[in-house]
Amino acid sequence: MMDLKQAPFHLCDADIVWVEKTLEQMTLEEKIGQLFCPIGYSTEPEYLNMLLDFHIGGLFFRDGAGREMRDTFAYAQEHSKIPLLIPSNLEAGGDGAATDGTPYGKQMACAAAGDKKYAYRLGKIACTEAAALGINWAFAPVIDIDMNYHNPITNIRTYGDDPDIVCEFAGEYIRAARESNMAVSIKHFPGDGVDERDQHLLTSVNSLSITQWDESFGKVYQRLINESALTVMAGHIAMPAYQEFFNSTTGKKPVPASLSKELLNGLLRGKLGFNGLIITDATPMVGFTAAMARHLSVPTAIENGCDMFLFNKDLAEDYQFMMEGYQKGILSEKRLLEANRRILALKAALHLHEKTAAHALVPKEDTLTVLKCSQHIKWTQELADQAITLVKDTQNLLPVNAQKYPRILLEILGDFPSNDRVLNQVKEELEKRAFQVSIYQKENFEMGVDNVKNFKEKYDLVIYIGNVENASNMTTSRLNWYTFWGQGNNVPWFVDEVPTLFISVANPYHLLDVPMIKTYINCYSNNEYFLKAVIGKITGESLFKGKSPIDPFCGREELSC
Repeated sequence: MMDLKQAPFHLCDADIVWVEKTLEQMTLEEKIGQLFCPIGYSTEPEYLNMLLDFHIGGLFFRDGAGREMRDTFAYAQEHSKIPLLIPSNLEAGGDGAATDGTPYGKQMACAAAGDKKYAYRLGKIACTEAAALGINWAFAPVIDIDMNYHNPITNIRTYGDDPDIVCEFAGEYIRAARESNMAVSIKHFPGDGVDERDQHLLTSVNSLSITQWDESFGKVYQRLINESALTVMAGHIAMPAYQEFFNSTTGKKPVPASLSKELLNGLLRGKLGFNGLIITDATPMVGFTAAMARHLSVPTAIENGCDMFLFNKDLAEDYQFMMEGYQKGILSEKRLLEANRRILALKAALHLHEKTAAHALVPKEDTLTVLKCSQHIKWTQELADQAITLVKDTQNLLPVNAQKYPRILLEILGDFPSNDRVLNQVKEELEKRAFQVSIYQKENFEMGVDNVKNFKEKYDLVIYIGNVENASNMTTSRLNWYTFWGQGNNVPWFVDEVPTLFISVANPYHLLDVPMIKTYINCYSNNEYFLKAVIGKITGESLFKGKSPIDPFCGREELSC
């Protein structure tokens, strides 16, 4: 039997008694249900009751209004026999939990600011605000290493490409989370950021050798396991080197870590000594669904080493697959009990059993005042000031002012719901400083296009805003242009005619696609505080202070010119 007094649970005798007594009294149906952490799509009591009827162990919601989320979690906890784990994606601030939470900044912004105190503040803001809603589990920090600039899903979600920085900054996040009695889930084991493909769309591959992995991802995971990270999220990412090391008969087909006995038991539990809870990444992702028939993959994920199953194609169907897998022996009694014991141990480590007795699983409504409190806003403004990075200005354009460059053509690249917000705020900030701003509209090519003379007569400066956000199910996060045989003012044909400036508020690698633009800035975040700060910096009201935690030139010397 696992020793729950040891790291990372550190349970006392009374906690262990609760775990064992609860486990002993659970029915088979409850033990099967505890394995599931579905995503909620409605806050209506009837819908929540339907989820709870499956005896679920956890419940995840995308961010919503703080009060609504708090009330939803209170209802769910009140109507659950065993206290629920309530996770949230707390990667960038309190807005991961509540739409009215503090949008602090992405992890890469913390690294660019150059001091691990910013990672601590990220954890403090995210976890304090989430805890006010009744959330008790952070699906963060991201400890992937951004090794491949083509990867469409990592970049600004990471602390960069230096394993030592990732260790230091992630450790500070965990320290802050612990102060809020919040579990963390370090992710995405065995490590994203190597492959250029997205595990949402296929089983991606961490192709490092054993030595390379040990010196990078292995170092990070070992350090944070030693610092008592309570949970690990297993990605739908294969790692052939270690899979073959532990089992030479694994074959050529990539097996995601979420289904790999070699990676979960041999590497994570064995070599790295992790005794905490392992949860799969979201199981509707193609990296999981295409790996094995679902009636097999659902019980196999638990049998091969995961303890909880995140999200569902269909909860009722997945529950049935898990039950049938147990009845057929695919999921053993031993693994069912081990998984449940770790789930209950995590709940005990978070004192959920004690909070249940005290009717304190969800804080009182007055704790919601922490959302966007003045201290959190002040910290966010400081992060923006310290993080924004001037990557290059080989044309000596900056700072700009309305006297020298009165007429600006403003263009936004990317197709995201945040586009209007970003564009409108940047326009407003520029107009406050007396610039005349025209927003790019798609040309009607039948009506003709600007030639050089016309373009120069209309504009003194062009500013591009790259708003290509991290988003799942995208094969790339590159720039796309609206153009016809090079015509139109969307594509930057005019860089040697009119000064041109590029501000990326998301992906830090856009120089790959715009090497001709001679002034380039990385913001790493597109929230209102970063947008306000970057306009202040290009107009000379404050200095650029950030230092890039990745190579924005993508290893290409010509991009720096």
